[in-house]
Amino acid sequence: MRIVYLSPSGQLGGAERSLLDVLASLRAARPDWSLRLITAGDGPLASRATALGVASTVMPFPKALACLGDAGVAGSGRLALLRRCSSAATAVTPYTIQLFRALRSAAPDLLHTNGFKMHVLGLWARQRGVPVLWHIRDHVFSRPVMARLLRSHARWCAAAVTNSHRVADDVRSVCAGRLKVYPIHNAIDLQDFSPSGPVLDLDKLARMRAPGCGTLRVGLLATMARWKGHEVFLRALSLLPVNLPIRGYVVGGALYDTESSECSTAELRSLAAKLCIAGKVGFVDFVDHPAAAIRALDIVVHASTEPEPFGRVIGEAMACGKALIASRAAGATELIAGGIDALLYGPGDASALAERIAMLANNAELRASLGQAGRNVAERRFDRARLARELIPIYEALASAPN
Repeated sequence: MRIVYLSPSGQLGGAERSLLDVLASLRAARPDWSLRLITAGDGPLASRATALGVASTVMPFPKALACLGDAGVAGSGRLALLRRCSSAATAVTPYTIQLFRALRSAAPDLLHTNGFKMHVLGLWARQRGVPVLWHIRDHVFSRPVMARLLRSHARWCAAAVTNSHRVADDVRSVCAGRLKVYPIHNAIDLQDFSPSGPVLDLDKLARMRAPGCGTLRVGLLATMARWKGHEVFLRALSLLPVNLPIRGYVVGGALYDTESSECSTAELRSLAAKLCIAGKVGFVDFVDHPAAAIRALDIVVHASTEPEPFGRVIGEAMACGKALIASRAAGATELIAGGIDALLYGPGDASALAERIAMLANNAELRASLGQAGRNVAERRFDRARLARELIPIYEALASAPN
């Protein structure tokens, strides 16, 4: 079988790292299949895919198209979005023609798209009769433009895969039942994300002196998307008892080109200063090997304030055997048994998050038990060999279906 994967980003956010897990799983299970990746932006994704034996091509979006995004747009922001859509419209046709020619040359049996823009462009650029499988990794309901586009294009899409049951329900609702949807949880490389392995010096990376002996490290690893809860995390740190030996870390950087969707490190540093915790929190830019950053922490925090499609860092922290505190946010709750393998709190509730951090800081036995339980869950549920087992029957059914 010949499969072409389309990604709107060449960076390594959660969606792209999850795509690499799909490619690795498929390459191991079906070494005779032809897998090809086309990514619409520069970044490490293409080289990582090439290292897996997947032919990769970078075909950059025009800037107006790359910057277009409608996540969380509401009220007066919709007018600005309409203006950006108008600006991007002139770039769409030339790019679609370029993509059509690339796909005609690749002659795939199936297109697997990995992001909203590529869900639509893949349908426009495919050759007639080639099935398109959408891999939807984000909620659609908060995206006014994409919800409308997916609804109107669902009849031409062969099927969709989602990373959680919550996202699957959302897609079914938006597409009014016109689309077959398969929920398949993300997976993780359990050899990379494991309790043993290299450990990053987060203090050095944050340009801070090493903390005193006995200081616990608590960190949030995420893209800089505003809904990832960086502000909640910082406010929680400011509410901790002054004498509690804790140092916080914000690990991550801005990855995507979409306008106004991400906060900046400068904003977060300013907030930390206002909260009088500038000396108690370190800021570390994007890291190539998040497992090494997770192993450097005693407690991992997931702080999303909006419904979480999946929450990849949850699985990664569990796989590394770390004590985890997670926001009770939609798809994230599918992964966790609260109180057994993680502690939960209400999204956006900085006081509750501070209470959970203090609880774990004062209870080494609880940290250890949560970490061990998390690793057990990861071994049962997140082994990436599962991806091939679940995706191959879908691929084969779609490729063999009458057109």
